[in-house]
Amino acid sequence: MIRHTMKWSVLALAMALPLAAQAHKMWMVPSATNVSGADPWVTVDAAVSNDLFYPDHMPVALDRVAITAPDGQTARPEHALTGQYRSVFDVHLTQPGTYKIASVNDGLFASYELNGEKKRWRGEAANLAKEIPAGAKNVDVSESINRVETFVTNGKPGGEALRPGGKGLELVPVTQFTDLAAGEAATFQLLLDGKPAAGLKVTAIAGDTRYRNAQEELDSTTGKDGKFSLTWPHAGMYWINASTQDDKTSAKPARQRRLSYSATLEVLPQ
Repeated sequence: MIRHTMKWSVLALAMALPLAAQAHKMWMVPSATNVSGADPWVTVDAAVSNDLFYPDHMPVALDRVAITAPDGQTARPEHALTGQYRSVFDVHLTQPGTYKIASVNDGLFASYELNGEKKRWRGEAANLAKEIPAGAKNVDVSESINRVETFVTNGKPGGEALRPGGKGLELVPVTQFTDLAAGEAATFQLLLDGKPAAGLKVTAIAGDTRYRNAQEELDSTTGKDGKFSLTWPHAGMYWINASTQDDKTSAKPARQRRLSYSATLEVLPQ
């Protein structure tokens, strides 16, 4: 129970801060993003860490992982294991097309004072009333939607897994997620509740930050149509992130909604 509470606290703190202030980043990295053959599999590492993509802090909770197959149906992680610093699971790609592998955290975050001490709570809206003590003061409630994704294609990219769900921040491909090359511009569209998210900053960071003195961020900004472009300087795994906040909450006690989107994308050599 202590470890579970710590996980929620770290995720809540990460979602409450802008990207520049985040020490911990949540990510999922597949062993390959393009596969083929008669019986393809990939293995996925999932963690929250200081350095990309080096697991050094805590694992991603497997009960938050959702896999969408190319036909739109839910697939399940197999051979799943959670260790001290990372979770690992396999995905059996039984269909042609693109699979979406996601971890979605959607709930409320509250801060309050009780008997002179500052407290924090994070959980589902249905549990708020019974979890916050009646004598709590200065209660501040916000809603958060944090989506972390990666994509794997079996054969030709495409399929229902790429269709947005219409809630929170989501990314849809103009350039296919699993068809990225170093030195080439890639274009994507960022959506907020199913509509173009205009004027949002998007940051991309290549992996192996453990071995660099600087993050070496790539920055872009979405246009009125929610689209933005990035040109990859070299091959490798990249973590991209965007975040925003508004007052369009779905739970009455919450006055503010914080939204974050992250994805791991592989860029191949030309």
